[in-house]
Amino acid sequence: MASRFRGFLPVVVDVETGGFDCFRHALLEMAAVPIEMDDEGFLYPGETVSVHVEPAEGLEIDPKSLAITGIQLDHPFRDAQVERLALDRIFAPVRAAAKRNGCQRAILVGHNAHFDLGFLNAAIARVGHKRSPFHPFSTMDTVTLAGMAYGQTVLAKAVQAAGLPWDNNEAHSAVYDTERTAQLFCAVMNRWKQFNDVDLARAAE
Repeated sequence: MASRFRGFLPVVVDVETGGFDCFRHALLEMAAVPIEMDDEGFLYPGETVSVHVEPAEGLEIDPKSLAITGIQLDHPFRDAQVERLALDRIFAPVRAAAKRNGCQRAILVGHNAHFDLGFLNAAIARVGHKRSPFHPFSTMDTVTLAGMAYGQTVLAKAVQAAGLPWDNNEAHSAVYDTERTAQLFCAVMNRWKQFNDVDLARAAE
């Protein structure tokens, strides 16, 4: 894995939020899926880690966003964590996965990855976290990858174009969207590997 992505471990991340502005709206959910590699060099999603986040003091929550995500902030089983603890809950297994794969740090993979990284970095700055495993500005975006591979940029359509299942009733939760994005990322990367392997085999003939 370390040689495949120049020392970076791809980690798929999705956040659910109280709006679109990472400096004004609250972070409400996070999920992450480290990408693993089998003995033949094919990628597959690792274990999902997720956390509900207690809205940081002073940040806004747009009711329209809650209507889309279905998040109930007062749900008795939500078990939300303050931002510092929520970040640690995500970072610890990501850091362990990077070390296990011989990688220096993680690189965030997302569908519209700048959105997820923006909210992640804003939370890191608010709590003064010093040990983020993620690269601070580089990302890998499945919007671009799916557009190249399948001609689709909307997550639901791209996932289905890749031959993967999609359930609209489950969409817009951090866990579901992260796991589907991870499957999409692996599908594109493995498809490229298959094409590349064929080209290398032909060149060797």
